[in-house]
Amino acid sequence: MLQQLSSDQEFFRETTDKFLSDQTPVEVLRRLRDNPAGYDAEFWRRGAELGWTSLLVSEEHGGGNISGNGIADLTIVAHEFGSHAAPGPLIATNIVAATLSETGSHSEVLAGLLDGSVVATWCIAESRRPLLDPELEIRPDGDGFVLNGTKRAVEAAAQADHLLVTGRADGELTQVLVPADAAGITVTAMRSVDLTRRFGAVSFDDVRVPRDAVVGEAGAARPQVDQQLHLALAMVNAESVGAMQKTFDMTVEWGFDRYSFGRPLVSYQALKHRFADMKSWLEAGHAITDEAAEALGTGDDRAPMLLSAGKAFIGDYGGELIQDCVQLHGGLGVTFEHDVHLYLRRQTVNRALYGTPSEHRQRLADLGQQRDEAAREVQA
Repeated sequence: MLQQLSSDQEFFRETTDKFLSDQTPVEVLRRLRDNPAGYDAEFWRRGAELGWTSLLVSEEHGGGNISGNGIADLTIVAHEFGSHAAPGPLIATNIVAATLSETGSHSEVLAGLLDGSVVATWCIAESRRPLLDPELEIRPDGDGFVLNGTKRAVEAAAQADHLLVTGRADGELTQVLVPADAAGITVTAMRSVDLTRRFGAVSFDDVRVPRDAVVGEAGAARPQVDQQLHLALAMVNAESVGAMQKTFDMTVEWGFDRYSFGRPLVSYQALKHRFADMKSWLEAGHAITDEAAEALGTGDDRAPMLLSAGKAFIGDYGGELIQDCVQLHGGLGVTFEHDVHLYLRRQTVNRALYGTPSEHRQRLADLGQQRDEAAREVQA
């Protein structure tokens, strides 16, 4: 991160860095490859104690932030997650926690999220559907609702205790919080290249929930869902930049240590040019991630465009940077025994989450058109 951290933020960053270094070194990440959950429940509980799940929750509901901008504070954690390829449902849990805090609902679930005893995830994506245009049906029925449809890919679907489900009730966006063990829910594990991040397809077959399962107001969830996407983009961008930074630092160190014909690799002009390109991509990724998080936290109306621009840029150039780093390590870089692939795996999955680069370029175009139309209406 390039933003100037306060002393409290820097202490928070150092604490998170030390905890992740101690608890999830690369040898642990490799062992977690065969762990069904991808992380240890005690690890997640201790992380919650450090404040990982409380930064977007109001003090009234038991949370609190460090700087006054909880989103910027949370991107510090996300950045460290990326630089350690760390396990745990950081993004999904914080989205649910922020939504429950904002709507003042399901206080007992929110309390569990804050102390790490409960895991929740956001069920938003559907196959071959735009992210914010779901088809899952939330049908009013008597004194409750009935859910039918499928969500995929849902992070920590098999590990979650509660599912925040986005769908349509009478054609309008509605969200409900559903216990993961409710009758009619089927979770099918999906495969991921990330060693520790787990995803699943969640099917809802006549799943019945009471009226108070609604989060917010039925049919009026569009602002909530927009904000949830923005939060997800802020975190996933920060995490990807953390992975880029770690990989770049590893490769620079390798370039100084590795000699060819009596000279370090970094002394060759052709490689200097490649390092210069990677450095420019990295700095741009830091800059747009930081500015977008600041804008989102302060209510700046540029935030949606900055977040989508960041997702498109980092999605493309983050992968390019890490792939270049793999190649600069030579044959060693493409082996499982080397650590560089851990960060390539994280970036590859992040590229697809919450919209691909091409989808966010289209979103940028749509947002720009909306802005221009609004400006013309004001002038008229």
